[in-house]
Amino acid sequence: MQVGDIIARKSYNKDITFKVVDLQKTETGIVCILKGLTLRILADSLVEDLELVSKDKANEIDLVFDRKITASIKKVLNSRLNANKKYRYPLVTKHTNENIKAGGFGRPGKVLHIDADSQYMNACLKVYKQLSIEAHGFLIAERDQRRSVVELIKNVRPDIVVITGHDGILKGTKDFLDLANYKNSMYFVDTVAEIRAYHPNYDDLVIFAGACQSCYEAILDAGANFASSPNRVLIHCFDPVFVCEKIAYTSFEKIVPIQEVIENTITGLKGIGGLQTRGKYREGFPKSLYS
Repeated sequence: MQVGDIIARKSYNKDITFKVVDLQKTETGIVCILKGLTLRILADSLVEDLELVSKDKANEIDLVFDRKITASIKKVLNSRLNANKKYRYPLVTKHTNENIKAGGFGRPGKVLHIDADSQYMNACLKVYKQLSIEAHGFLIAERDQRRSVVELIKNVRPDIVVITGHDGILKGTKDFLDLANYKNSMYFVDTVAEIRAYHPNYDDLVIFAGACQSCYEAILDAGANFASSPNRVLIHCFDPVFVCEKIAYTSFEKIVPIQEVIENTITGLKGIGGLQTRGKYREGFPKSLYS
C-alpha cells in the first residue's frame, strides 16, 4: 500500500471507496489512514484488511460521481426556476420576465465555508460557482475552527456559514448522545456555540454544521439551523452546498420548508436535518446601467 492508492475495506464488504492519505507504524502493524472519495469520512485500517481498487474501477466511480453531481445541479437549477420565475441570476440567459426587462435584479445569500479538507473544500467552491453563489472558503482543522470563526464572519459578513470537515463514531459506541464517542463532533458543537454567542439570531445568520455521522442533536442544540447526521450515516461532500443553495435562493420573505432543503441534498433525511429557517434572497430594482 502506498499513499494515493484507491482501496476498499474487506471487513466492511468493500462498501466505501477510500484514498490512502497516510501510513503509520504501530505495534500491530502498518495502519493506513483513509479518506472517503466522495463521503466526508476518515478511517484507519490495517493493511491486511484492504484491497486495491483497479484504475478502471476508480475511473468508473469518478464517472458515476460526476454524473450524479451534474444531475443534482440540473435538478436544483430547474427547481429554482420553477419555484419563482422572478429570480434573476447569471445562469438565466432568456430575459422573458417583464420585471427583468424593466431592469430588476436579485441578490442571493453569501456563504462562508470553513472546511478541514482542502480537496473537499475546493470541490465545494467549484459547485458554489456553478450554482451562482458567492462563497468564501477557508481551510481550518476541526479543532481550530472555533478560534477563527468569529473573525472570519466579521471579515466576510456572510449570510450563511458552513462548518464541516470529517467526523465519525468510535467503534463500539452505545451512547450516541455522548460527544466523547465522536471524532470531531465536539469541535463542531464548540464552533457553533461560539458563532451563536456572537450572532444569536437564527435568521440573520444561518449555520450548517457537521460531517459524517456527527452528533446531530448536540450540534442543533448548540445553535445550528441545519446539521448532520440524524441517523448517524455518512454524508456526501456536497450536501452542505445544496443546503446553502436552497437558503441562498429562497426569498427572505419566506420560511424555507425543511423538507425542501433536505430534498436538494444527496444523502437525504437520514443524513441531514434542521429547523425552520428564513431564506436569504433579495430582489432589487432598478438594475444599474453600469453593472
